[in-house]
Amino acid sequence: MSLEDLTRRVEEQHMLVNSVRNEIGKVLVGQRELVDGLLMGLFARGHILIEGVPGLAKTSAVKALASSVKADFKRIQFTPDLLPADLMGTEIFMPKTGDFTIKKGPIFHNIILADEINRAPSKVQSALLEAMQERQVTIGGTTFKLEEPFLVMATQNPIEQEGTYPLPEAQVDRFMLKLVMDYPDKTEEKEIMERVGFEKPLAINQIINPLQLDEIIALIKEIFVDEKLKDYIIDLVFATRKPKDYNIDIAEYIQFGASPRATIFLSLIARAYAFLQGRAYVTPQDIKTVAPDVLRHRIILTYEAEAEDITTEQIIGRIFDSVEVP
Repeated sequence: MSLEDLTRRVEEQHMLVNSVRNEIGKVLVGQRELVDGLLMGLFARGHILIEGVPGLAKTSAVKALASSVKADFKRIQFTPDLLPADLMGTEIFMPKTGDFTIKKGPIFHNIILADEINRAPSKVQSALLEAMQERQVTIGGTTFKLEEPFLVMATQNPIEQEGTYPLPEAQVDRFMLKLVMDYPDKTEEKEIMERVGFEKPLAINQIINPLQLDEIIALIKEIFVDEKLKDYIIDLVFATRKPKDYNIDIAEYIQFGASPRATIFLSLIARAYAFLQGRAYVTPQDIKTVAPDVLRHRIILTYEAEAEDITTEQIIGRIFDSVEVP
């Protein structure tokens, strides 16, 4: 497919993006980066982790996105007493027949809102691994495929808060993006106050059906990425593992660098971001814009970094400053 034809198709499908943004804007004020992150995860079929203090409308944002897509949606509140069977389902013995029957859990929906995911213990987190990676669930001796689209959009409170558990590294790595929400500015907060206090909530219309979503996903895979940009993505990821090879003096602060999933996801998300901008090709700035959301939860810091208050954002910034942009 020529770049002209690809550009035309991107422009045609891009109209849906603006429609979805408008629908989400009915209930969410501002937070443009969060909305774009949710859309990128949806279009790249990647799970998303959203972090922020309570009250920033994390749950409302995910529910608004799910309402704009014609798909089954389920909100699951994670609590300390939640069991894996409460999430996945279980076998139930039927006394009359003497057989076991399988009762499926709430994970068998298209879009899962895992609310406050880090308030559940590690055994519940581990139960999600198979579903998130293989998109299947095993109950007893039977394995069930999960219907597409299947997305886990999880919210979590900062781990310093009361009653939270740190997520296992293996699970965190399965999230394509980690989005960090901040407080709104004064203008946005005033609009929030007026909407919530004095206006009736608006209904969100379904904009995208599964067929249209599949077409967008296929189109994003066709977005052009130059070979030099592919090498740039590789260099960014490798710089988290072997910073000395790039003359970056941060090795003492990094315990583990980003996994190969970071390379795969960064390429996909850069394409998705280009699509959101209405372009059929990826630019170096696209990669630099989305890289923090792909890398921040994959770089494990050392005790030295924590002692010196070095953050993953600072590490990523040093890498951006040192790795040559094509």
